Amino acid sequence: MKIQYGLVRFSVAISVAILVSCAANQDSRSAQSPAVNTEELIAGLQIVDCLLPGQMRKLGNMTYLSPRRPIKTTAADCNIRGGEYVAYDRANYKTALKIWLPAAEQGDAEAQLAVGEIFEKGLGTEPNYEAAVLWYQKAAAQGNKSAQFNLGTMYEQGLGVEKDKIQALNLYRDAWGLPDDSVIFQDAARAEQMALRSELEKQLASKNNQLALMERQLNALKIQLADNDKSPSVAGDGASELVTLAQLVQSLQDDRASVERQLSTIPRLRTPATTLKASPASNTLGSEIKLADMDFGRYYALVIGNRNYAQLENLQTPLNDAREVGEILEKQYGFHVQLLLDSDRLTVMKAINELHSVLTENDNLLIYYAGHGSMINIGERDTGYWLPINADPPPNDASWVSNEFISNHLGRIQAKRVLVIADSCYGGLLSSAPGHLFFGQSASSTNSEYIKYKLPRRSRLLLSSGGDKPVIDEGGGDHSVFAQELIDILRKNKGVLSAPDLYASIRGPVKVRAAANQFVQEPVYKSIKGAGHEVGDFFFVPNSLAQ
Repeated sequence: MKIQYGLVRFSVAISVAILVSCAANQDSRSAQSPAVNTEELIAGLQIVDCLLPGQMRKLGNMTYLSPRRPIKTTAADCNIRGGEYVAYDRANYKTALKIWLPAAEQGDAEAQLAVGEIFEKGLGTEPNYEAAVLWYQKAAAQGNKSAQFNLGTMYEQGLGVEKDKIQALNLYRDAWGLPDDSVIFQDAARAEQMALRSELEKQLASKNNQLALMERQLNALKIQLADNDKSPSVAGDGASELVTLAQLVQSLQDDRASVERQLSTIPRLRTPATTLKASPASNTLGSEIKLADMDFGRYYALVIGNRNYAQLENLQTPLNDAREVGEILEKQYGFHVQLLLDSDRLTVMKAINELHSVLTENDNLLIYYAGHGSMINIGERDTGYWLPINADPPPNDASWVSNEFISNHLGRIQAKRVLVIADSCYGGLLSSAPGHLFFGQSASSTNSEYIKYKLPRRSRLLLSSGGDKPVIDEGGGDHSVFAQELIDILRKNKGVLSAPDLYASIRGPVKVRAAANQFVQEPVYKSIKGAGHEVGDFFFVPNSLAQ
């Protein structure tokens, strides 16, 4: 098992960039062992695969016991409801499959989705992408939007299936519920078709050049063997080389034919491309999209800033970042904000768990985290963590908050739209999804048609300050380079701001600020797989427009 770690965000000197590794030891002392009751509370907050007991039902004069039902819930809730589960053991896919497979085999779409995710994650073993695709297809065929989305990511990445971005785009469209004649979809599909055609045409040209070269070599060898009076041994070597060259030529011809077949499936359209008009200026955006006709729901934010650590090196800016972000969200955008400053593991986990009792199905949730982050590499998978102030130094992850804990709770929370903004080392590991195709985001993410289709769909999105790499702690005055840009954009915004537009606005300036501090850093934006994402979006609506 390989472990990588470091300070959440590197400190940078004015004249020389001095890099201090993330989550580095401040000293060698270990934190005191937590009390038993604290560990029991934490265990009860974990999401488990729970098998609820069957229910007694009556049908006429007959009484019978219904089959046991699998659900994902907290260990504490499973206990209260008399369910069965394996004490927090998400590393063993066999125990997880035991819960979900019977219902999946009986045709339950949610269970089929769960089985697909188990095989894709490869809990405790290597992922089985082919099996994941099979179960996603079963659930997607029943209209399960999360399965349609997950299957789309498999096609986009070429996992368990041949890579096919057009197929991925169609699956995302199905999850979105968007008709294929929509201008948004046509615009995105046309762009993807053009990109794919260009790529295939380059491949075809390369194959043709290689084939022409190999055929010249083959013909030259044939002439040489026919004209030269070689000894039997030399003739035999030439004949063997001739067979090898002929096989290579045939292989190239087969590859060329495959590329030609793929090209033939991409339609050539004689009509000019139709593009959506760019969104109007932000100060007129509210009236253009008729906000009064749209229900954005209530907005909640859990804002976490950890600066002062017991066993790790202290940071500089997370408390300033969290306070400023929380204030803007509350005063400018009408969020109900819960602010956690210098919080331990139990406090963070309880706050996330308690969101279940607060949020309803049309609500919005933003979770902002600034603090230490770390990563553990297990085989082909990298697992990320948020580090509370009572975290032990690596490699002891017993008091860390895992990405799996966070994503599992996001999947159970009822809120329609969820955005996680993580300003920490390795924050991008919260999602294994690709930066998938976002329909028309460059020109239409605040267009009325875009919002109309996105608003009813579930979203679980991640905006990370630096992907799966370390990030810097300073460089933005009293804030990190990422937090400073985030604060500036949110404060200056006057119109509806979508998550894709926020990312597009923040990505370039963060790269520039980081480069000015002799550091390479680039934010990432993607969906959080396994948490119920359905190609929805997240929107920031200023109070001035909502009134």
